[in-house]
Amino acid sequence: MKPRDIASYVFLALTWGLSFLVLLKTVQAFGWIGAVTLRALIAGGALFLLAMATRRRLDFSAGWRHFAAVGATTVAAQLIGLSFATPRIGTAMAAILVAAIPLFSMILGQLWGLERITLRGLSGLLIGTAGIGLLVGFPAVPVTPSFLIGCAASLFSSFSAAFGSNYVSRHLRSVGSLEVTSAAFLFGGLMTLPLLFFVPVPAMPHIVDFLYLAILSCVMSALTYVVYFRLVASIGASKTISVEFAVTVVAVLVGTMLLKEPLSAVQGLGAVAIIAGCMLVLDPFPRRAKSLPQAAPLPSATPLV
Repeated sequence: MKPRDIASYVFLALTWGLSFLVLLKTVQAFGWIGAVTLRALIAGGALFLLAMATRRRLDFSAGWRHFAAVGATTVAAQLIGLSFATPRIGTAMAAILVAAIPLFSMILGQLWGLERITLRGLSGLLIGTAGIGLLVGFPAVPVTPSFLIGCAASLFSSFSAAFGSNYVSRHLRSVGSLEVTSAAFLFGGLMTLPLLFFVPVPAMPHIVDFLYLAILSCVMSALTYVVYFRLVASIGASKTISVEFAVTVVAVLVGTMLLKEPLSAVQGLGAVAIIAGCMLVLDPFPRRAKSLPQAAPLPSATPLV
């Protein structure tokens, strides 16, 4: 990779990895619904402003229903599950479970006829599933109802992201990534907005909380996707999507070292199993010297954290 590509790769790994910490602080200030709603609306608005500033003409002729479906799954459901789960299970576990998105994506892709399952992919699915079992079944903290619900919410978040990714692949393959991402954020934010009546912002946030929200929305959601898709065009889809593994490593280090979140040795083994399973599924560094061109990965192929 060129120095610019390496810098982009490192930027994505660090930014998305640290986003779990910023997410935690934003949820504490705005509540788990407020954090999702405000983040999505600000990120969507920022992407529309970016399109205007670059004079990019956005094409939404595919129909609002498809964009709404992506917003409901990739943004609303995924971010609600993630925002609800992270304070309950910790940033480290949440990040590891997010890495399971490719496993769910492979299952859905098989069911929808979008891809064929291979022996390599099946092996990765089984190893990753075993890793999830180790991660949830042998925690370093007491197994409480709150912990189990948090794990379920995190897995629901990952499944929603995988569903949205496959939905885009099936219905919006020819639509630009900026159109899909900006519309998904705005639809997702509008869908979660009424939920604020039931889960309101707990108290008046401080100024620093608005700063965290702005960083999470504009930098860790909107800007990262500009960098992400630029990197896809430069080094290819498979290599770019492998940044997901680096994101998990950074987030786990943040959780265990900065936030002092405990992980048992068995959970550590589960984390390794999940990452190994995802690598088998994604095959980010194929041995073939030449391969057919790949379509760019979809916005939900990596976590919107």
